[in-house]
Amino acid sequence: MSRRKEKYGGFLLTEIIVAIALLGLIISALAVSLRGFGRFNRYQLVTQQCIAAAQAQLDSMTATGKPIPGEDSERLWPDLTVTVEESPGADQWRGLTLAEATAAGKAYSKEVRISLRRYIAPQTAPTQLRRVETAAGKD
Repeated sequence: MSRRKEKYGGFLLTEIIVAIALLGLIISALAVSLRGFGRFNRYQLVTQQCIAAAQAQLDSMTATGKPIPGEDSERLWPDLTVTVEESPGADQWRGLTLAEATAAGKAYSKEVRISLRRYIAPQTAPTQLRRVETAAGKD
């Protein structure tokens, strides 16, 4: 007796179910990792905003002697809390002012807090620029 083997020309139902299950596992793992990347990206964004806000406050203190006004600070960085504290310099820094700018924000459940310090010289009156005219072409 000869047995006749029949070849099937398609996929079995179990093969399709296994392929769909594997595809679902891969997609769910990808979604979890992308969420983690998104959270880390948000944390890095808030950190950079805090650094920029604190640096801007210190630059304003250095240039004008005053921090950026509160309403401007809130307009520029609405999700951050920025504070500036001044104290006199000590020891070799006597005569200078220590300015400390602290910026804080929240990235999901993580608190981001950046504190920058700079010694600032006392403000003096700006010097008047003199225009010195020279006679060109005279020997």
